[in-house]
Amino acid sequence: MFRKKSLKVKLSLILIGIVLLISVSSVLLSNIFLKRFYLAKKNQTLISTFEKIDDMYAAELQGKTTESGESSSTDESLENYAIPDSGISDELYLQLDKLSQTRNLSVIIYRDMSSPIFDYMLKSNTKLLLYSSLGMNQNSKVESSNIYSDYINADKSGDAASVKTDSYEIEKVNVKRLGASYIYLAGTFKNGDHILIRASFSSITESAALSNQFFLYISLVAALIGFVVMYFVSNRFLGPITVLTNIAKRMSELDFTAKYEVKTEDEVGVLGNSMNMLSETLEQALAELKEANTELKKDLEKKEQIDAMRKEFLSNVSHELKTPITSIRVLADSLMSMEDAPVELYREFMNDISDEIDRESKIIDDLLALVRMDKTAGTELNIAQVNVNGLLELILKRLRPIAGKRNVELTFESIREVTADVDEVKLSLALNNLVENAIKYNVEGGWVRVTLDADHKFFYVKVADSGIGISEEFQEHIFERFYRVDKARSRETGGTGLGLAITKNIILMHQGAIRLTSKEGEGTTFTVRIPLTYIP
Repeated sequence: MFRKKSLKVKLSLILIGIVLLISVSSVLLSNIFLKRFYLAKKNQTLISTFEKIDDMYAAELQGKTTESGESSSTDESLENYAIPDSGISDELYLQLDKLSQTRNLSVIIYRDMSSPIFDYMLKSNTKLLLYSSLGMNQNSKVESSNIYSDYINADKSGDAASVKTDSYEIEKVNVKRLGASYIYLAGTFKNGDHILIRASFSSITESAALSNQFFLYISLVAALIGFVVMYFVSNRFLGPITVLTNIAKRMSELDFTAKYEVKTEDEVGVLGNSMNMLSETLEQALAELKEANTELKKDLEKKEQIDAMRKEFLSNVSHELKTPITSIRVLADSLMSMEDAPVELYREFMNDISDEIDRESKIIDDLLALVRMDKTAGTELNIAQVNVNGLLELILKRLRPIAGKRNVELTFESIREVTADVDEVKLSLALNNLVENAIKYNVEGGWVRVTLDADHKFFYVKVADSGIGISEEFQEHIFERFYRVDKARSRETGGTGLGLAITKNIILMHQGAIRLTSKEGEGTTFTVRIPLTYIP
């Protein structure tokens, strides 16, 4: 379940966990060490108080000895001199009173001429009270002081002295009268007077408990506030991560249009910039892959088309070559079956055989021309500067007799003189095929117009006729090998179905283009465009 939480919720929960862990650890450590720490600090307070009072008491004694004219250079003079039973001076009283109040301590100073304070079992009535922070009168019996009586009657059975020196000892005692625990310092001054300093141990325990409880409450509040703050603050830092996550998701769906807007130069900004670069790289790689895939499809389709064309070509070649031979065989067999054939019939049959042989020869010549062009693929063009005007005039001159037999008007219009880099023989064959087809597939009394023009880059040859035209459904196949719109008419005119394929191949070898516009029953126009300058 935790793995499905959002990152900002996880961070908030982790923060709460850390705060609670610190809080619980702090409470546990407080329960273990806080009382000891308070006790150690209280012991230090008691010791420092004893030492301070000891100094103040010594100063009081020194002042007394100075007033009496005795020497105060040694500790023996202080040990042999005592403060009068009437008590300490008012000045020392005020200093002691102030010290006990500021440190929240109860203090009594008393005198026992017979035994030290450490003898707990000796309860002499000779002890006189010299000072009490509780306001008792001086010269009172010390046994009447609760501080003293509580200490003497306290339960000390299980509490050994925590600190003990030659001058004082500190221990925790349980006061039966109050049902509470106290820390006592019992000490002896240099002159033999005694001091009891008491501090409440219950207040230490209570303070530690309150401190732990308060710290726990503060920790809970801090955890709650931290969760809320982290939840909203995390939006500021995790917002860009969310945007980058959405961009990465769109990239996985091949959508590379989304880009991260880099606003900072920190780690998130660097990551966003890297994501943008990755998106662009993947987009480019995908585009290249699509392009390569498209090219591969085209190549495969082209290969399939070539294979289909090769099969069709072989079939057409076989058929075209077989047809004249079949005709020749039929004519020859007919002549051989006639014993006394008339000379006129014999001559007619021989003319027909000669025509079939010419047709067979033309098919073979066209096939050889196509094979040579396919093999060279433009590498064997004999390029030279050729006057295209003169080339077209020579072609038209050669074809005028054929046009005259069909009563077709053949005209040539030259817009300007044109000289271009071409293979004269091959270009002559291509243009001859266009003009000859325009004559053969024309109507009686029709016309053929050849126009030559040029611009700064190309020259244009347009061959227009008033012939039978080509239906739109056949126009895309017109340049295919052995393709003939009207097979019967082509046979009558001696066509092989290879002329336009040869023409297109030659024009492409010259880095040119050919375009067909035709309307059935109205005529056909072929437009050839070839560069003036041939660049291999």
